[in-house]
Amino acid sequence: MGASTPEGKVKEKVKDFLKEARIWYFMPANNGYGTSGIPDFVCVVEGIFVGIECKADATCKPTLLQLARAREIREAGGSWHLIYDDLTLEDFKRWVAKNVSR
Repeated sequence: MGASTPEGKVKEKVKDFLKEARIWYFMPANNGYGTSGIPDFVCVVEGIFVGIECKADATCKPTLLQLARAREIREAGGSWHLIYDDLTLEDFKRWVAKNVSR
């Protein structure tokens, strides 16, 4: 999914912010191997495991598997975020600001 797709554009904005904020992240390959439903971005923010799922817009909902992974991440003490526009990205930025002591 390239940056020319609506979801790709959201992912590029998230990636730009993560780089700017110097947050460690990786984007797991979605190749059919491994665990399904893993977030688009896996990050660590001040020792907190963070999953970020990106969607093209508010009408695109996470799959049941993605929601199951979100629940598992949160139950394990991590944080999971759904980002699909500038407002949800700003919500994530505020979460980061509250949780980063640098």
